[in-house]
Amino acid sequence: MEPISESLISIEYFAKVDLRVGVITVATTIASSKKLLKLQVDIGEITGARQIVAGIAKYYTPEELVGRRVVIIANLAPATLAGETSNGMVLAGASDDKAVLELMSPGETLPIGARVM
Repeated sequence: MEPISESLISIEYFAKVDLRVGVITVATTIASSKKLLKLQVDIGEITGARQIVAGIAKYYTPEELVGRRVVIIANLAPATLAGETSNGMVLAGASDDKAVLELMSPGETLPIGARVM
């Protein structure tokens, strides 16, 4: 098992990370990448779903992601991956050898957009 990081952060630093419950409404492949999927994730924003590019194509097909509830980092600075803008990050856990990767999924009782603490 991978060791826990020795870099400690304060509770105030952690509180800056805005984790939200979302649901994947659309998932598509990106033609120029074998690793990335483009996701539309509804987190209850008035502006609609936000686009997130995730390196999970080895583990999930687009079809099995639609309707799945996830936890995202909502206040991550935008990044461009394979020519697509990503406005957040989905959280996942992985085995040390990366053979297994599983998206973090909240229970059904939390509403879309709920803050994860």
